[in-house]
Amino acid sequence: MGIEFAIEELYATGWSALDSAGCEQHDSGRWIPTVERVRREFEQAGYSLSISHAQLFDCYRAAWTNAQGDPAGAVVGSTEQEAAIYALSQLRRSLSLTA
Repeated sequence: MGIEFAIEELYATGWSALDSAGCEQHDSGRWIPTVERVRREFEQAGYSLSISHAQLFDCYRAAWTNAQGDPAGAVVGSTEQEAAIYALSQLRRSLSLTA
Protein backbone atom coordinates (compact mmCIF):
# COMPACT_ATOMS: atom_id res chain seq x y z
CA MET A 1 0.00 0.00 0.00
CA GLY A 2 2.51 2.65 1.12
CA ILE A 3 2.30 5.71 3.31
CA GLU A 4 1.49 7.92 0.31
CA PHE A 5 -1.63 5.86 -0.42
CA ALA A 6 -2.72 6.04 3.23
CA ILE A 7 -2.26 9.83 3.21
CA GLU A 8 -4.22 10.16 -0.05
CA GLU A 9 -7.05 8.11 1.42
CA LEU A 10 -7.12 10.25 4.56
CA TYR A 11 -7.18 13.53 2.64
CA ALA A 12 -9.90 12.10 0.35
CA THR A 13 -12.18 11.87 3.40
CA GLY A 14 -11.93 15.63 3.89
CA TRP A 15 -9.45 15.46 6.77
CA SER A 16 -7.26 18.52 7.13
CA ALA A 17 -4.57 19.68 9.51
CA LEU A 18 -6.14 23.05 10.25
CA ASP A 19 -5.45 22.13 13.87
CA SER A 20 -1.87 20.93 13.45
CA ALA A 21 -1.48 19.84 17.08
CA GLY A 22 -0.30 16.26 16.96
CA CYS A 23 0.70 16.47 13.32
CA GLU A 24 4.00 16.36 11.50
CA GLN A 25 5.03 17.25 8.00
CA HIS A 26 5.55 14.36 5.61
CA ASP A 27 8.32 14.39 2.99
CA SER A 28 5.65 15.37 0.45
CA GLY A 29 5.02 18.58 2.40
CA ARG A 30 1.56 17.56 3.56
CA TRP A 31 0.68 17.51 7.24
CA ILE A 32 -0.18 14.10 8.65
CA PRO A 33 -1.39 13.01 12.09
CA THR A 34 0.95 11.23 14.47
CA VAL A 35 -0.11 7.87 15.86
CA GLU A 36 -1.13 9.57 19.13
CA ARG A 37 -3.27 12.10 17.26
CA VAL A 38 -4.96 9.24 15.39
CA ARG A 39 -5.68 7.52 18.73
CA ARG A 40 -7.27 10.73 20.05
CA GLU A 41 -9.45 11.06 16.96
CA PHE A 42 -10.64 7.47 17.41
CA GLU A 43 -11.43 8.17 21.08
CA GLN A 44 -13.33 11.35 20.18
CA ALA A 45 -15.43 9.30 17.75
CA GLY A 46 -16.19 6.71 20.48
CA TYR A 47 -13.81 3.98 19.31
CA SER A 48 -10.71 2.35 20.72
CA LEU A 49 -7.70 1.78 18.45
CA SER A 50 -5.00 -0.82 18.98
CA ILE A 51 -1.94 -1.25 16.79
CA SER A 52 0.21 -4.35 16.92
CA HIS A 53 3.26 -5.57 15.03
CA ALA A 54 2.77 -8.86 13.16
CA GLN A 55 6.32 -10.13 13.26
CA LEU A 56 5.68 -13.08 10.95
CA PHE A 57 4.59 -10.75 8.13
CA ASP A 58 6.65 -7.72 9.24
CA CYS A 59 3.66 -5.42 9.15
CA TYR A 60 1.42 -3.52 11.55
CA ARG A 61 -2.25 -4.26 12.17
CA ALA A 62 -4.53 -1.47 13.33
CA ALA A 63 -7.85 -2.67 14.71
CA TRP A 64 -10.62 -0.71 16.35
CA THR A 65 -13.61 -1.51 18.50
CA ASN A 66 -16.74 0.43 19.33
CA ALA A 67 -17.72 1.56 22.83
CA GLN A 68 -19.17 -1.88 23.58
CA GLY A 69 -15.89 -3.56 22.62
CA ASP A 70 -17.25 -5.03 19.40
CA PRO A 71 -14.81 -5.21 16.46
CA ALA A 72 -15.49 -2.35 14.06
CA GLY A 73 -12.61 -2.57 11.56
CA ALA A 74 -9.01 -3.45 10.88
CA VAL A 75 -6.29 -2.59 8.36
CA VAL A 76 -2.61 -3.37 7.87
CA GLY A 77 0.36 -1.22 6.93
CA SER A 78 4.10 -1.54 6.63
CA THR A 79 4.69 0.94 9.49
CA GLU A 80 2.76 1.85 12.61
CA GLN A 81 2.03 5.33 11.27
CA GLU A 82 0.89 4.02 7.89
CA ALA A 83 -1.52 1.60 9.56
CA ALA A 84 -2.81 4.34 11.90
CA ILE A 85 -3.39 6.85 9.09
CA TYR A 86 -5.11 4.29 6.88
CA ALA A 87 -7.26 3.17 9.83
CA LEU A 88 -8.35 6.76 10.41
CA SER A 89 -9.29 7.13 6.76
CA GLN A 90 -11.42 3.98 6.95
CA LEU A 91 -13.08 5.09 10.18
CA ARG A 92 -13.91 8.47 8.67
CA ARG A 93 -15.38 6.78 5.58
CA SER A 94 -17.53 4.45 7.67
CA LEU A 95 -18.77 7.32 9.84
CA SER A 96 -19.69 9.37 6.77
CA LEU A 97 -21.75 6.45 5.47
CA THR A 98 -23.78 6.26 8.67
CA ALA A 99 -24.33 10.02 8.96
